[in-house]
Amino acid sequence: MADFVGAVDQGTTSTRFMIFDQAGREVAKHQLEHSQVLPRSGWVEHDPVEIWERTNSVMQNALRHSKLSSDDLAAIGITNQRETTVVWDPRNGRPYYNAIVWQDTRTDAIAAALEHSGQGDVIRRKAGLPPATYFSAGKIQWILENVDGVREAARRGHAVFGNTDAWVLWNLTGGPDGGIHATDVTNAGRTMLMNLETLDWDDELLGFFDIPREMLPAIHSSSDREAFGVTRTSRPLRAAIPITGMLGDQQAATVGQVCYAPGEAKNTYGTGNFLVLNTGTELVRSEHGLLTTVAYRFGDEPVVYALEGSIAVTGSAVQWLRDQMKIIKDAAESESLARGVEDNGGVYFVPAFSGLFAPYWRSDARGAILGLTRYNDDGHLARATLESICYQSRDVVEAMQQDSGAPLDVLKVDGGVTANDLCMQIQADVLGVPVSRPVIAETTALGAAYAAGLATGFWRDTDELRTHWQESKRWEPTWSEDEREQRYADWKRAVERTLGWARVE
Repeated sequence: MADFVGAVDQGTTSTRFMIFDQAGREVAKHQLEHSQVLPRSGWVEHDPVEIWERTNSVMQNALRHSKLSSDDLAAIGITNQRETTVVWDPRNGRPYYNAIVWQDTRTDAIAAALEHSGQGDVIRRKAGLPPATYFSAGKIQWILENVDGVREAARRGHAVFGNTDAWVLWNLTGGPDGGIHATDVTNAGRTMLMNLETLDWDDELLGFFDIPREMLPAIHSSSDREAFGVTRTSRPLRAAIPITGMLGDQQAATVGQVCYAPGEAKNTYGTGNFLVLNTGTELVRSEHGLLTTVAYRFGDEPVVYALEGSIAVTGSAVQWLRDQMKIIKDAAESESLARGVEDNGGVYFVPAFSGLFAPYWRSDARGAILGLTRYNDDGHLARATLESICYQSRDVVEAMQQDSGAPLDVLKVDGGVTANDLCMQIQADVLGVPVSRPVIAETTALGAAYAAGLATGFWRDTDELRTHWQESKRWEPTWSEDEREQRYADWKRAVERTLGWARVE
């Protein structure tokens, strides 16, 4: 039996391939960024061909650097940026348009029309999601309506859709030469097209967006021995390796953080922040601005649901300081710069670049920096940026506690931003509860590996996976209750001032 499991982690800013051993330890990793295409305000795109090329490269390099071969891999899992929409020609693998990224807001008129017509209530009931620019269906509709020839191609079976999980899978399994067109329940559940109860595409929802059912991938469990095929690309994998796991990135992090029991939650800090609470086999419908979604489904076992709070801009706000404002050279410098000041100096930064997601769901919000005086400098802006990550997470925690009725005792965290000690200390201070980071902070790839390994018997069950989790560091709150509540009240005032800025027709 092969001794390792691999995971493709296709994210918003980069793609990585990681290899794990039987104890869930990282053996190898290679990662490459891809281009962020910003053709106009509010539009965010990726080149699907570049993403596929990066996927090939990171797999090849991870294997080479670790001196392993494809024969050493028992299985591969795939995890991905959810909602990011690719439409391509299955005859040749050519995308009809760039991938429209989950952050993109060009479909705000589509979302607003659904809400005004009353169809938004049907989408909430069936799909667990509000009509929003975030999700895939509006992006598919936009491509069908605005890219010449795509609707006619779809009618003839020459245009198919997938989030980036389906795009990577199709290419890994042969592409135009018999590639598998499939997805899993966690990704399908982010489209506004899947019925949460039947776990299948819903004809009424498809009708709202005028999307042909034939465009859509087959929906399978997140951990499945047969559904996703085997690798057939000659580069970089010479052997036919089973692809047996597939999860959207936040669900993968939930699996990697071993949140397998109702009431267990994690928060992932990446391009955005995503807090997921396991609700078990009960489908809990949020009344406070959260998403009802699928957490995972392993094989033929009952589906496990979750409540999720999705935040559009957190880590990408730090990238904004680097790439647009150019006040830091790399993400790590945001911490040293912010440590140079005692506090935020009265500055609050609401990074509503793509509107506000949970719990507000306001596509008309736009970013704002408030409270500036001549006293303030770049250190205060860096500090306010880190604080914005933490305040947005508190917004979601407050909503989650209202929906679930359960207080938060400790917050499990993962993702790249958790390397920022100051940010994690601020998070503990803002929430008033301890923050705990595991030894393996990149739990998204680990969760995809777990799903793949469970399907093949590489790991026996979730009880075995729980034994792998270990705490790396814990941050305890230091602010007084009065300080915490006053600062949070100021944050809420800042959020109010961002609402209604953009005109949505």
